[in-house]
Amino acid sequence: MTPQEYVQQKAAASGSSFYYAFLFLPPERRAAITAFYAFCREVDDVVDDVADSGVAATKLAWWQKEVQQAFAGQASHPVMQALMPHVEPYGIGVQHLLAVIEGCQMDLQQTRYLDWPGLQRYCHLVAGVVGEVAARIFGQTDKATTAYAHKLGLAFQMTNIIRDVGEDALRGRIYLPVDELQRFDVKAQELLQRQYSDRFGALMQFQAERAHALYDEALALLPAVDRRSQKPGLMMASIYRTLLREIEASGFQVLHQRIALTPLRKLWLAWKMQALGRF
Repeated sequence: MTPQEYVQQKAAASGSSFYYAFLFLPPERRAAITAFYAFCREVDDVVDDVADSGVAATKLAWWQKEVQQAFAGQASHPVMQALMPHVEPYGIGVQHLLAVIEGCQMDLQQTRYLDWPGLQRYCHLVAGVVGEVAARIFGQTDKATTAYAHKLGLAFQMTNIIRDVGEDALRGRIYLPVDELQRFDVKAQELLQRQYSDRFGALMQFQAERAHALYDEALALLPAVDRRSQKPGLMMASIYRTLLREIEASGFQVLHQRIALTPLRKLWLAWKMQALGRF
């Protein structure tokens, strides 16, 4: 299997909304974003799939070395072999990849966040930086587009956090800020025991409204000159925001299940943005 085949398989197997947006890109940009996304999946899977935190930490340390060696011309992993031809054309720096790994390391070291500013730092590393690199690959021409990409990444991550509250709690991680849990009088034990309540619903509605505000802020930040080039990000925004609305419509039934859109619906939302330029 070639490095290119490896990253293609990794990206497609994830079933992520991101994959559907990649389908509409020209071949060279699609190859770059597929390799970058496969890298993100590799390091994220270390945290999610390795039960022993010590082993996971060792694997992430290996990835740090692999990234540094790859930028020194000695890539050994197929993901890095596939990604390295694209780093110079699209301005991808070693700091971008190390930031993503740092965000994954936070998952091993920290399972709770005291407040929104603390959670934002984590979201910046695992999603904002990813958005920044993606915007470059998509064809960013205006510096101001970086702020849009960071804000949109934050909106995506908040949508993920809302969707995965129950799943994450079972893994011992609660991303919802402690001070907000206290404000709505929701105990961590209630999340672990999958106990729904009006208090939980109010807490989640607060999170959803925050996420919607982030989407609105991101779209307002996108310079008109880059709107066409950033269509893949807008496709993802359409898919993720539709998912958020589905979660709201369910009454935030996220403690016992993972709410998702069908592949066909994701493809339709992506095509609608590509063809019609609207959500």
